[in-house]
Amino acid sequence: MSSSNTISHEIAGTLRDEILRQRYRSGDRFPSERDLAARFDASRGAVREALSQLEQLGLIRTQPGGARVQSVNAASLAVLGPLLALNDHPDPLLVDQFLLTFSVLAALTAKSAVNAASPEQLIQLKKLVAELAGQADDFEAMQPHWRELLEAMSAIADNLVVRLISNDLKAQFVGQMMKLGIRPELKKGSRDRLLTTLRVSLNKRDGEIAGQAMQDHFEEFREAVGEALRFRADKSLNSVVN
Repeated sequence: MSSSNTISHEIAGTLRDEILRQRYRSGDRFPSERDLAARFDASRGAVREALSQLEQLGLIRTQPGGARVQSVNAASLAVLGPLLALNDHPDPLLVDQFLLTFSVLAALTAKSAVNAASPEQLIQLKKLVAELAGQADDFEAMQPHWRELLEAMSAIADNLVVRLISNDLKAQFVGQMMKLGIRPELKKGSRDRLLTTLRVSLNKRDGEIAGQAMQDHFEEFREAVGEALRFRADKSLNSVVN
């Protein structure tokens, strides 16, 4: 990446976070290229590229007379990661909304995959479930196996729209949670129930069972993540108070 591109990305990142923090409100006129170039001691070209990146994110809209800030509600999915990373503790509501959305997509994918799988693909899925079961007690060790199982199901389900949305969500969310050290503790037996039910669904070739198993698992996972975030926030608050 050239130095000019690096500078434009840095400028875009700073301005993106300022918009997400509501330093600039929806409908506000955005600073001009000349003002931004002076602020960041950068060329107009680097600033113009940064503004183009913000427009691609849906955070600003270029109009005659200058750019205006757009509502975050009109932004692209790509702002989810930066929103989660804005503060030391991600917004619990935003995390919960992510997990709710992802649970629906995962359930739909599992249901479609089991119903559409060929005999060879069913064997592949059974093998992946067995490998996942072997790591059921280690959250970090499970992650590659989880990804492999979900990716296999996505490929079999062959729903491009669901796959693209899921890929973007996972890329932005999972990495952020791992970086923050969020380790949700599921209720005892939760993973075993999921894996047992997935095996039953594969043996019966019943996508409804697989979809419901995913839905139930992610409901429990949502609760566990919420508890982990509350514990982290309380611990941080106590350290500040003390």
